Amino acid sequence: MTRAQFEQEVRINQEPLRRFLLNLCSGNSALSDDIAQEAFIKAYMNIGSFAGMSKFSTWLFRIAYNCFCDHKRKTERFDSVEISNTLHYSMDDTDGRFKNQELYMALGRLGENEKTCILLFYMEDKSIKEIAAITGIKENTVKSHLSRAKANISEYLKHTGYERS
Repeated sequence: MTRAQFEQEVRINQEPLRRFLLNLCSGNSALSDDIAQEAFIKAYMNIGSFAGMSKFSTWLFRIAYNCFCDHKRKTERFDSVEISNTLHYSMDDTDGRFKNQELYMALGRLGENEKTCILLFYMEDKSIKEIAAITGIKENTVKSHLSRAKANISEYLKHTGYERS
């Protein structure tokens, strides 16, 4: 892959990757930007290892997810990230945010794997196969995480009296 091709791929994948990391970081934009920058640098430094066996975006998201997990391990706060008040659907779309606090809080009650799978599947339109490649989880396990996450969100929303509008 040439430098120009790499730059083009980064332009295409920059916003979805930053959005994914922003949601993983519970709205902490400074942290998500730091992790995104680290992921882009690692991708550039290791471009020779991209064999084209998957989409470039899958490879890049995997690097970013690994950077996120590394950060969590380093700070020893893997399970203590608190939910901020806003989940961003996109960087520039204020109408795309969850308007219902209960729905956002339901996401916060999910485990890291469930939350990651839900974010990748519903917000980044990644396939089961791509999610498995990004997270290193088997496809059937991804399906289980999605199913369990949907059930947990549904149960939480029913418990809090949430009704669709």
